[in-house]
Amino acid sequence: MESSEQVVEWSVVPSAIGPLLLAATPAGLLTVAFHARPAVRDRTLAQLRTRLGAEPVRAPDSALLAEPVRQLAAYFSGDLRKFSLPLDWSLASGFHREVLRELASSVPYGAVVGYGDLAARVGRPDGAQAVGAAMGSNPLPVVVPCHRVVESDGGLGGFGGGLETKRQLLAIEGVLPQPLF
Repeated sequence: MESSEQVVEWSVVPSAIGPLLLAATPAGLLTVAFHARPAVRDRTLAQLRTRLGAEPVRAPDSALLAEPVRQLAAYFSGDLRKFSLPLDWSLASGFHREVLRELASSVPYGAVVGYGDLAARVGRPDGAQAVGAAMGSNPLPVVVPCHRVVESDGGLGGFGGGLETKRQLLAIEGVLPQPLF
C-alpha cells in the first residue's frame, strides 16, 4: 500500500552562526531555521505540520539532508561560494517565490543588492517594501541569500535571524569586517 502523505525529514545541525534546523522533502531542501533551540525548533515544526499537513520526522542521518548539511558546512568553512542543492519551494509562492528565485540566481557570494534594486529586477521598481516582506518570509535563508539584501543607503535593513546573524553572514562572505569579539 502506497502512502500519499508528504515526507518531511528534519534535523538540527551546528553552524558558525548557531544551530540550524534543516528540513527536506524528496523534492529538495524545504527550510532552514536559525537559532534552532527547543522553542524555535518546536515552532518551526508546528508551522511545517500546518503548512504541509504532514508530520515532520526527526532524521539526523537523513539521506535527504546529507548534501545540504555538507554544503552548509563547506559554506561556513569558506570552501563553498555557491550552493547547488535541489530546493523545495512549497513554502514560498507568487511574488515572494519570484523574488527569492531572482535573488538566488543573480546575487553572488560576496555581493549585496538593495531592496529597490531587487524589486526592479522582478519588474516592480516601486516594490522595495514587498521585497522586504519576501525576504522576511524566506524559508531557505543562507541558501537563498536574503542576508545579501541591504538598504540603498548602506544600512543592513532587517533580517529574520537577527541583525547580528546578518552581520556574521556578510562577514563570512567578506562584505563586512569580522566582528571584533
